[in-house]
Amino acid sequence: MGTGTIKLYSARACPFAHRTRLVLAHKSVDFEVLEVDLKNKPAWFTREVSAYGKVPAIDHDGHHIYESAVINEYLDEVFPRPPLLPAQPARRAAARIWIDYANTRFAPAFGALLRAPSSQDQASARQALLQALKDIEEGALAPLSAAGPFFFGPTPSLVDFAFYPWFERWAALEHYRDLPVPRELARIERFRRAVRELEATKAHENPPEYYIERYASVAPAKS
Repeated sequence: MGTGTIKLYSARACPFAHRTRLVLAHKSVDFEVLEVDLKNKPAWFTREVSAYGKVPAIDHDGHHIYESAVINEYLDEVFPRPPLLPAQPARRAAARIWIDYANTRFAPAFGALLRAPSSQDQASARQALLQALKDIEEGALAPLSAAGPFFFGPTPSLVDFAFYPWFERWAALEHYRDLPVPRELARIERFRRAVRELEATKAHENPPEYYIERYASVAPAKS
């Protein structure tokens, strides 16, 4: 069982840091949050904490670890209860594949649509994000979740926490890009509701208005 104090270097609006707050809270691990101004990062942060200069990063017993997917697997090993990866090797591999999908396909598609400068760019980005949602619905939740509601069934995993922060921020896409999550994606909606009801999520959620205001500078309101 893990011991020692965890310092979490975070930023309230950052979805990647949000992932790690959710994992720590779900495991009932005590941690200290140190907010980092990403627009004015102190030199010591890149020099001493995160070589990438990004959040999240943690300091645990003198070990500095960064990148949310790496941090969260570390936390699952050091604080093994409740476990957040499947026991079977093939399903653990599937979990890692979908976490990679969240990192390399889903999150970039979300950001591309939010930041798209022209109508043509927005149309292309919209199609890419809708395809990502379809992939999640049909390629992940349909074969893996069984009765659900989470990616691997009745209890949450690192995959659920890897995707959820962008769904909490979806109000910004609805506001600026007129894109709700399609109603026919019933498994995604069930997953969203289930994660939203977790105590860890409630303890670290922000209201929709926060994200709408926060993303105003990168996604100007539609005229």
